[in-house]
Amino acid sequence: MLRLNLRDNAPKWFALMAIGSPKIGLLGAVFLVVANMMGTGIFTTTGFLVADMPSRTWVMVAWMIGGGVALLGSLCYGDLIRQWPASGGEYLFLSQSLHPSLGYVAGWLSLLVGFSAPVAAACHAAGSYLQPWLWGVDERWVGTSCLVLFSFFHGKGLRWGGHLQNGLVLLKLIILVLCVIWVIPRMPEIETGPTWEFELDTFSVSLVWIYFSYCGWNAAVYLAGEIARPTQTVPIALILGTLIVIIFYLALNLIFLWAGPLEYIAGKENIATITFESLGGPILGKVLTFAIVIALLTSVSAMTMAGPRVYAQMAEDGYLPEIFTPAKQPGWTNILLQGVLALLMLWIPSFQGLIAYMGFTLGIGASLSIIGLMKRKRQHPKTCQVTGWPWVPGAFLMVVSWVTLFSIWREPIPSLFGILTLLIGWLVWWCQRSPHST
Repeated sequence: MLRLNLRDNAPKWFALMAIGSPKIGLLGAVFLVVANMMGTGIFTTTGFLVADMPSRTWVMVAWMIGGGVALLGSLCYGDLIRQWPASGGEYLFLSQSLHPSLGYVAGWLSLLVGFSAPVAAACHAAGSYLQPWLWGVDERWVGTSCLVLFSFFHGKGLRWGGHLQNGLVLLKLIILVLCVIWVIPRMPEIETGPTWEFELDTFSVSLVWIYFSYCGWNAAVYLAGEIARPTQTVPIALILGTLIVIIFYLALNLIFLWAGPLEYIAGKENIATITFESLGGPILGKVLTFAIVIALLTSVSAMTMAGPRVYAQMAEDGYLPEIFTPAKQPGWTNILLQGVLALLMLWIPSFQGLIAYMGFTLGIGASLSIIGLMKRKRQHPKTCQVTGWPWVPGAFLMVVSWVTLFSIWREPIPSLFGILTLLIGWLVWWCQRSPHST
């Protein structure tokens, strides 16, 4: 299903990898997934996990499970894009498979939580890492500058934003590979950390944080309409991008957890700098900080690139005012809409509360999309191909539902905000329906 005949289609294959093409190729789509995934979470989350779950082994197991869930999700979303090869992501999938109201709620969720909130979190984190280099300037002002810069480049069009993003992603990967290669042989021998009696509820909530860190494996579906041969390119890009990120995440966590005593990183946000400075001194710490900033900026870039396409599609379907219907994707008004919301979130909420809010709500849209895929499979069993049916989508739903329920029980306030977000979106749809709705 994911196989390409390179011998018979070599020119087409290389065309798919062309970065400068009018459409996004395979390489550009893979970089989009990597950029969207590798942002705030990997450089901050493990410190918070260790504070609640002081066991190196179980923290690594949680990251492995999170990677497995992301890979299952990428397989399912590849099947979804084969059914509906157009831009829009969950908005498109739910509108077509379940009900237009659920699609609208998914679009609402994308605007508030799927893109605006993660952009704010990434800008905040980038500002935190850059603050010592900028004479103590408030990290929110630094994040604001980054957001304005990337909004400008992506507002200029796919070619401007695509070149910038692909270059930054390539630079990020090269630096991270070199840092990991240099550090691993210099890792000290660390005795087994503090024992931790396994607690299912704590482990489940930890998976919510990790799920957020892996979010972005579905990035390419939001721009599927602008990707060359989407039914072939997007599924491959989702899987390749997810696998690349899983490898990096496990390697980085191996360093974070075994570079020194867990007390050094427990509850800390800047664990990457702490760890690499302890292994290679201030110079290596600064090199890694630069790589982290690049990673965070590529995440901001990817979400600024993907999110406005969803709102443009909603406007074309009549769910947003005509001013959001661009003559050329993605449209300045859609970028401005997302940018303003991200700025509000950047200046208002606490960082950890923002992550908890996102971790809960993002699982709902993905789960409903997979349910829509399963419904489609039952309605059209011969024409709807689902990888690993029914085990792959079933396993994804089981794990995501499990961590979501524990998140509601353990983190009631962020969960309440997530539920209110969904209800408000639903009410808005019923009060003002699109002429295309049924």
